[in-house]
Amino acid sequence: MDNFSNKLSEDIFKYVTCAAQELGTDAYVVGGYVRDLLLQRESKDIDIVTSGNGLKLALATAQKANIPADSVTLFKTYGTAMFRYQGIEVEFVGARKESYSSHSRNPKVESGTLEDDQNRRDFTINAMAISLNDSDFGDFFDPFNGLSDLNHKLIKTPLDPVHTFTDDPLRIMRGIRFAAQLGFSVEKETLIGMKTKAERLSIISKERIAEELHKILLSHKPSKGFLLLDEVGILDYILPALVRLKGVETINRQSHKDNFLHTLEVVDSLSLNSQNLWLLWAALLHDVGKADTKKYLPETGWTFHQHEVIGSKMVPKIFRSLRMPLNEKMEYVKKMVFLHLRPIALVEDVVTDSAIRRLLFDAGDDIDDLMLLCEADITSKNQAKVFQYLTNFEMVRQKLADIEEKDRIRNFQPPIDGDLIMNLFNLVPCREVGLIKNAIREAILEGEVANDYQVCYQFMLNYAKNELGLQPKTDI
Repeated sequence: MDNFSNKLSEDIFKYVTCAAQELGTDAYVVGGYVRDLLLQRESKDIDIVTSGNGLKLALATAQKANIPADSVTLFKTYGTAMFRYQGIEVEFVGARKESYSSHSRNPKVESGTLEDDQNRRDFTINAMAISLNDSDFGDFFDPFNGLSDLNHKLIKTPLDPVHTFTDDPLRIMRGIRFAAQLGFSVEKETLIGMKTKAERLSIISKERIAEELHKILLSHKPSKGFLLLDEVGILDYILPALVRLKGVETINRQSHKDNFLHTLEVVDSLSLNSQNLWLLWAALLHDVGKADTKKYLPETGWTFHQHEVIGSKMVPKIFRSLRMPLNEKMEYVKKMVFLHLRPIALVEDVVTDSAIRRLLFDAGDDIDDLMLLCEADITSKNQAKVFQYLTNFEMVRQKLADIEEKDRIRNFQPPIDGDLIMNLFNLVPCREVGLIKNAIREAILEGEVANDYQVCYQFMLNYAKNELGLQPKTDI
C-alpha cells in the first residue's frame, strides 16, 4: 500500500503515535481528514480511531501535547473524546460496529476492528484510513476504493446504499451536501438508494436537516445540492414552498420563467460574492411568494404583484418548520425578501434623492447586503440587458454613498422624539404625537428639511400649529 507518512505533518499525529504505543493499542486517522488531505483541502477536524479505549487515548495524547486534562471533553456514553489542538478539533473513538432499529438513527454500538469501523462509514471517500502506528506509520487502508471514487469525483456508499440509508437517513443529505461542496456526482446505485429511502428522513430532527441545508447553501455550488434534493424527493418534504416555484406556464404564447431554476441561479451567483449564510437564505427565499401571486393579465402578461410582501410573510413559517431561530437572523431574511425589488425599481426608474433616502432608511446597515442580493437577481440570458442593469446598479451605489454622506440617513432616528413632543405640547400618548413624528420623518426623507435638530424643531412648531392647531406650552 502507499505510504503517506510524509504528508502527516501535524505534530498531533506524533503524540497519538507515542500515546498509542505506550497504551499497547492501534490508532488510525480516518474519514474527512484523509479525504481532504488527498484533495489538498484544509481540514478543520481530525478523527482518530483506535482499537482500544478512545477516552484513554485522548487523555494520553493530550498529556503529551501539554493540553490540560480538563480541556478534554469526554462523552462516556458514546465512548468518544475531543479536544482542540492549534485550532483543529481532534476527536477520538474506539473502533466499533453499529446496528440500527427501524425507528431511530441512534445505533447500538459494540467494540470492533478498523475494518468494522470502515464498514460503518457513510461514503467510500470517508472510509479511507492512514495508520498512526509506529510499525506501519503512514500506511494507507482503502478497502472500498475510496481513492478511485475521489479521483472520479463520485459519492458512493461503501456497502449496499439501501442498507446504509436505512441505518441513518441523514446520510442522504450528507451525500448531497458533499456533492455540492466538492462538485462531485452521486453514483447511480447510491442515487437510487437515496430515492428509495428518502421517506426515512422523517425520523431525523429538523434541526439536523437545517444544519445540512446551511452547509449546502455555503457550498461550492448550492444549486447542485438543491437539484439533487429535488431529484431524490426530499425537497418537497423540507421546503415545499420552494418546490411550488417549479415549472413554466404559457398562455397566449406568453410564458414566465421557471422561478425555481431562477432562484437557484440567484443563489449560485450570490455565493460567488458572499458567504453570509442568512443572505444566502434570503436569496433562496426571495421569490418564494411568486407561487401565490402568479397571475396572467391579457394586457400585460404574467405578473407576480406583491410577491415580495407575501414572501416576507412566509419566512417565519419556513423557519419554524425547520426549527431555525426565530430571532434577528429571521428578521434579517424577512427584510431582505421584502426589500429585494426596491433597488431594481430604482434602476428602472428615475433615481431621485427621496427614493434613495427611503431605501437607506428602510435597509439601514444591511443596504450593502441588499445590493449584493439584487445584483445576483439579474439572471437574464440577454447579456446586454444584464450589463445595463449592473451598470445602473453602480449608479445607484454611488447615489447611496452620496446621499448617506450628505444626509446621514442610514439607521437615522429623527432628532425629535415622542417625549419631547408630548412635553412641549402638553400631550399624552395620542394620534397627534404620531402625526407629528411621521411628518418630521417624511419631511427629512423627502429632502424638505435637513436631518438637524434646530431645523426639525422649527418644522415641528409650524406643522403642529398649521396642521393640528397646537401651540407649545411656552412661547418659543
